[in-house]
Amino acid sequence: MSDTPRNTLKYCVDGPEDAPVLVIGPSLGTTWHMWDRQIPELSQHWRVFRYDLPGHGGAPAHAAASVAELGDRLLATLDGLGVQRFGYAGCSIGGAIGADLALRHPHRVASLALVASSPRFGTADEFRQRGVIVRTNGLEPMARTAPERWFTPGFAAAQPAIVEWAVQMVRTTDPGCYIAACEALAAFDIRGALGRIGVPTLVLVGAEDQVTGPAEARTLVAGIPDARLALVPGASHLAPVEQPAAVSDLLLMHFSTAWQQDTSAAIPVLPHVTAPAAPGVPFVPVAEIAPAATAPDAAPPPDDRYERGTKVRREVLGDAHVDAVNDTADAFTEDFQELVTRYAWGEVWSRDGLDRRTRSVITLTALVASGHLEGLAAHTRAALRNGLTPAEIKEVLLQSAVYCGIPAAGAAFAVAQKVIQEETTPPA
Repeated sequence: MSDTPRNTLKYCVDGPEDAPVLVIGPSLGTTWHMWDRQIPELSQHWRVFRYDLPGHGGAPAHAAASVAELGDRLLATLDGLGVQRFGYAGCSIGGAIGADLALRHPHRVASLALVASSPRFGTADEFRQRGVIVRTNGLEPMARTAPERWFTPGFAAAQPAIVEWAVQMVRTTDPGCYIAACEALAAFDIRGALGRIGVPTLVLVGAEDQVTGPAEARTLVAGIPDARLALVPGASHLAPVEQPAAVSDLLLMHFSTAWQQDTSAAIPVLPHVTAPAAPGVPFVPVAEIAPAATAPDAAPPPDDRYERGTKVRREVLGDAHVDAVNDTADAFTEDFQELVTRYAWGEVWSRDGLDRRTRSVITLTALVASGHLEGLAAHTRAALRNGLTPAEIKEVLLQSAVYCGIPAAGAAFAVAQKVIQEETTPPA
């Protein structure tokens, strides 16, 4: 195990020192141990590098704001070990990191396996509300519902010890890092970029996965030019845990036929071996991937007030709210909505002078003071998404009562109470 500066990740390594490197990434709420049952097989042929997400498995709680930042930390870790080119397999958010690296750094990724992954994970609103629930209630609601998200009912009933192990992985995760990962997934969307993934790709999914299931897997396969689909029967979201032998065989087949070690370059020797390599027969890959052409990093979005405002408005108020406003707009109101998007969201809310928490405090106070309670529900939801807790919102309204009047604050409490109950109550 490694010491972990803020810009790198905690990792462990298994397998022969002179073998090509295979990087394996975990899903949200798990640790590198979710891959334990693949290691004996894979480490016979590859130098297997596993990592933990920030705040997971005892890793330092240095939260990352985006999938791209997680990828950059992974590359910084590999750079420190002298690893330039590698195969990559990742589950869920781990798959998102691999896909992002294949897009932004195609010369680094030799071959790719996306397990229980998606080009877009649900909706931004779903993940931001999950963050609100964790911020308010801690990780217990996520831990309690993890078994039904991760495993088939039959497996959960037959393997209570594994289920409890999975629940404990969630409980021991740092809440702030979990929330940051939810925000990262909320913003992740590569549906329009799949055609630029230029490496051989295996898309592997449990046939009974209700989180990122076969439909999402087929979207990946349809969009990535050199992709194949593998459906694992009797498995849900954590297929590597539920069907370890099938997943090991599929990964072995994919990486052995899609990736040949470049014998003209020395393979870096990685330190920090955590277990001896399992004995095995000599392995010779049977096919070679031509090195992918180096592509420039993705261009930043255009500096356009309307586009920037739309993005910020959706992040703060949620897709459902913005979609409802857009659906009711017509020729009479569309110019006003464009003004609001450009000016309020593209200019003022986008400024760097205040963070979004502070802007939410000011906005709630202003709405109470002006009596414009018709906007208070939306901005109470926004305040929760921007990181305010119900206790902090209560303090804002109490402060407003002193300076804006008891009746105005009383009406605001009624609106905010209903919204907070709706947004922070964990799923049954």
